[in-house]
Amino acid sequence: MVDMSSADPDRATAPDEATGATTPYCEPAGPDPAAALTPAPAGDGPRAACVLCGAPTEHPAATAGATLCPVCAWQQAGRAACSG
Repeated sequence: MVDMSSADPDRATAPDEATGATTPYCEPAGPDPAAALTPAPAGDGPRAACVLCGAPTEHPAATAGATLCPVCAWQQAGRAACSG
């Protein structure tokens, strides 16, 4: 059962079965959680190529994972939203 009586309503806690004390499920996000979702600022240097069409993306070349250009990202989102 989740203890919702804690002082901070944004942090869910779980009771520790051994002691009965509550501990947070996870550490709180940093001061700006949106910063983790924002691409790195565009700077000088090579840009990553889109894995679908080969066009340059807004991401640096060192970005891990499948990088998509804005057009392909939009098309992929539309395909995912309409599937099913």
